[in-house]
Amino acid sequence: MVESDVAGLEVRRAAASDLVALVELRAEMFLAMGTPDVHGAQWRESARDWFSDRLEDARVRIVVIEVNARVVSTAMGMIRDAAPSPSNPSGRDILISNICTARDARRRGYAKVAFAEVLRWARSTGVSRAELLATGTGRGMYEAEGFTLTPYPAMRAHLTVPHNRSRLGPVH
Repeated sequence: MVESDVAGLEVRRAAASDLVALVELRAEMFLAMGTPDVHGAQWRESARDWFSDRLEDARVRIVVIEVNARVVSTAMGMIRDAAPSPSNPSGRDILISNICTARDARRRGYAKVAFAEVLRWARSTGVSRAELLATGTGRGMYEAEGFTLTPYPAMRAHLTVPHNRSRLGPVH
């Protein structure tokens, strides 16, 4: 675990008792990013189930920072499997995401501690590349750990899913 000088701070892997806090922190992250509709019940229920399904998954590390018995920050890493490429011969990489801190606990270094713990785990996996999507607020922290901008930014499309089609189960 990452050491910290903050009294009452605990850095640990998330547990089932943290599910509500994980969803609330994820909503807080989306609010900070200007995402609309963060108060919807449907995505929150899906997020809770998603986190629950991955708490014990060896390919996922969800870290929480707890201060005085309250989860105030989180970060997550997940091993992804893709087709090999010249820049990544194994095809595997780690997506680091969900780095967020409760609004009233920001600017105290908690996200940095959570991020460092996820990086420690990531380096222990044997996977040689990590990727993340950065906001302007976090960019300096990521660059300090060796992350650089890539020449090809992420692009996204929303796909229409017919209502009569069953959804695929969890992808692991």
